[in-house]
Amino acid sequence: MSILLDLFLTFCKIGFFTFGGGLAMLSMIEEICVEKKQWISHEDAMTVTAVAESTPGPIAINLATYIGFQMKGTVGAVVSTTAMVLPSLILITVIAACLEGFLTIPVIANAFKGIKLAVGILVLDAALKMIRKMKKQPVTVFFLLIGCVCMLIITVFSLRISVVLLMFSSGALSLLMHCIAQSPKNQEKKGAERHDEERRGDGK
Repeated sequence: MSILLDLFLTFCKIGFFTFGGGLAMLSMIEEICVEKKQWISHEDAMTVTAVAESTPGPIAINLATYIGFQMKGTVGAVVSTTAMVLPSLILITVIAACLEGFLTIPVIANAFKGIKLAVGILVLDAALKMIRKMKKQPVTVFFLLIGCVCMLIITVFSLRISVVLLMFSSGALSLLMHCIAQSPKNQEKKGAERHDEERRGDGK
């Protein structure tokens, strides 16, 4: 019960104090669930983030569901998902029921201007953390650069290209490169290189 309570309180906190949707929540999830509580590794978090981004549903909720499942099975997944959704549900219900013209209130409108800036910073912080901890392999760096260039071109020229298409294209290209790397010819080459390195090491 203690881990279920911890999951509930943690994801309630993330859901209540984070504005801007799933991408803005990634930074807080990384800080709390990966660095402080060490519920999952950073590599798992990056993998699940990629999967959650390409599957139906908000990315932060999908990530919370995965973490809860890893910690306490199906019950943990339900608790984490509920805790992530509950704060937003309560806030939106209260605002819709009690405050007509909520965003027309000067204080609220000005506050949300600052929140928009903070959301951008949170998203940037999450991206920088992922880049710093990413394994600097040629394939990952290649996809990072290609993705940045594509998104920059789409934004600057206001091109109407589906993000889903970009994700499927990246996945297909990554799968192709993986198949090439795992081909018998490349495996033999890698085996020969390891054998040569071992021989050189024995010679020393």
